[in-house]
Amino acid sequence: MTTTSTHLREMTVNGAAVASAAGTLAELVAAQGFAGVKVATAVNGEFVPERRRAETPLSDGDRIEILSARQGG
Repeated sequence: MTTTSTHLREMTVNGAAVASAAGTLAELVAAQGFAGVKVATAVNGEFVPERRRAETPLSDGDRIEILSARQGG
């Protein structure tokens, strides 16, 4: 018998506690509804450029910021 388990990582996203199965920052950005949106990201206070999100692993306890540009005036 094969058992599949999904590890939910406990992290903080934009100040809110989140449990997510996302293994990389790119997966988390998509899961949070920002797929295809220009955003700035940081993990534990360190800026992560878009080109590095797919290779940036996430761990329990990480603090992630996902910031989108605001328009208007």
